[in-house]
Amino acid sequence: MCDYSLHMMRTRPAKVGEKVITHDFGTGTRGFAAPEDCSVAVCLLPGTELAFEKPVKYQATLKFRVSTDHTVAIFRQINKGALHANHDALEFPDGEVVLLTRLYKGQNATVLTLPTRAKTAAEAESQQRIAYVG
Repeated sequence: MCDYSLHMMRTRPAKVGEKVITHDFGTGTRGFAAPEDCSVAVCLLPGTELAFEKPVKYQATLKFRVSTDHTVAIFRQINKGALHANHDALEFPDGEVVLLTRLYKGQNATVLTLPTRAKTAAEAESQQRIAYVG
């Protein structure tokens, strides 16, 4: 639900309809927090849908600022087999996947939906289907 670098932080699960903000927790990664209490990481399940107030901005690998044309995204966890690597990511409607830790802080979003719990191993795998190579 939350990247490994946030495991020493206080965390709680996201709720449908709540407002969250991208936040730098000072652990080497970014994640989501409630605007009224940025000391607690708000953790999302893979498949959670988010709506941002503005097109999402993030830092590309070459330190360029990039803005998507998208204001909606689905939370994913990628490269689950890689230890001590960031796994939290957003998938945009065009298929682009961006690590959450690359998002600029201070971006507001609303949790639209939470995923249903998988009933089979195949359903669980499809909720976490993204393999990130970049």
